[in-house]
Amino acid sequence: MNENIVKVGSVSGKIEAEILRGLLESNGIQVWLSTEAAATAIGLGVGPLAEVDLMVLETQVEQATQVIRDYRSGIATADD
Repeated sequence: MNENIVKVGSVSGKIEAEILRGLLESNGIQVWLSTEAAATAIGLGVGPLAEVDLMVLETQVEQATQVIRDYRSGIATADD
């Protein structure tokens, strides 16, 4: 069974992307990060070059969106 992978959001930096990856994975959501190739190649990420897309399985979009929404609103904590 093949599932589609879809973008559920973007963040402006690798650090926040890794934080969200950990949060999503701790909630049982498989996640992939997509970064601009130029930022990776030159080791500098500013503006659009620093943007990282968060992608999840299509069947997990709703759950992932809620986790991201909770994180951005300050609801998600380390204890969750």
